[in-house]
Amino acid sequence: MSGDLGAAEAIVHEAVGRRVTIATAESLTAGMVCSVLGAVSGASGALQGGIVAYQNSVKTAVLGVDAALLDEVGSVDARVALAMSAGACRVLDADFAVATTGVAGPLAHDGKPVGTVFVAVTAPGHSEVAEYHFAGNREQIRQKTTAASLELLLTFLRAQTE
Repeated sequence: MSGDLGAAEAIVHEAVGRRVTIATAESLTAGMVCSVLGAVSGASGALQGGIVAYQNSVKTAVLGVDAALLDEVGSVDARVALAMSAGACRVLDADFAVATTGVAGPLAHDGKPVGTVFVAVTAPGHSEVAEYHFAGNREQIRQKTTAASLELLLTFLRAQTE
């Protein structure tokens, strides 16, 4: 978690310094990414909030993920992650948002094996998604996803605000 906190501190520092806001939309991490960001002193200067959208009904009702897309591909998909991050930007009025969806286990989900994860980052006019395949138990996969989410958000934040 100390590595996560380092990335989170860098994110908050970058966001506050550039006067941009950040938000999260999380499924398999269930708020872990937002929690790590919120643990940073000064996070209130950038962190708008986070949405835990564990169920598809919440992804649809709160984040605006298309129900037909969820019916077609399931919740573990790059397009779903992108829709979640875009929804978090819109709902939480944030400049940047990161979203997580995937399979932490112990069983496969939506036809995807354990360890399959999608992380998306969205900013005005641009978004990006990364696919990961993590090994480990449920908690390890969730921790690895949190770390990957913070690293992707930091990289994206630095690239988009230079």
